[in-house]
Amino acid sequence: MSEINPQLVKTLRDKTNAGMMDCKRALAEVGGDLEKAEDLLRKKGILKAGSKSSRATKEGVIASYIHMQGRVGVLVEVNCETDFVAKNEAFRDFVKDITLHIAAASPICVSREQVPADLVAREREIAADQVKGKPANIIDKIVEGKLDKYFSDICLLDQKFIKNPDQTVGDLLKSKIAELGENMVIRRFTRYMVGEEIAGEKKAEAAAE
Repeated sequence: MSEINPQLVKTLRDKTNAGMMDCKRALAEVGGDLEKAEDLLRKKGILKAGSKSSRATKEGVIASYIHMQGRVGVLVEVNCETDFVAKNEAFRDFVKDITLHIAAASPICVSREQVPADLVAREREIAADQVKGKPANIIDKIVEGKLDKYFSDICLLDQKFIKNPDQTVGDLLKSKIAELGENMVIRRFTRYMVGEEIAGEKKAEAAAE
């Protein structure tokens, strides 16, 4: 993705209510032209999705998926506005795709806002150490790029969708919001894997030693 002025991204975001990464991608795709970027977001249905983002989502489903002959299991809650959409086949297929993705991609949280601040600070410090000695005017851009890569590894909405790596899970969600005409939220998930170390158990073992 070509480098885009952060202020331009903010302007487009304020104007359209689309996500930061959607705005950044759109601007990069049209060479930084604000008007063309807005048109592109509209064509992709992202503005339509964004306009629904504040509407309450009190319906939905909790879905499960078991993989690898019972060695991996996923529970996910996806919410929508009405029971009608919750029973819609396209919505159910979307939820199923999300469980498959979580099983395969092992995210640790839904969005980057849920990543603990201490982890973000640590990654930022590591990234800054890696670019010491480079010109000061590009260090911040490089560090932010490395953080974006970190989020794309661990945050569900930032991960590339396993069935279509050309879009993120967040992009897929917004396209479904536009398609079904209701706000939708991936609220929470849990992924289990046989034999994986549990943080609480590790601390208890360390304390007993």
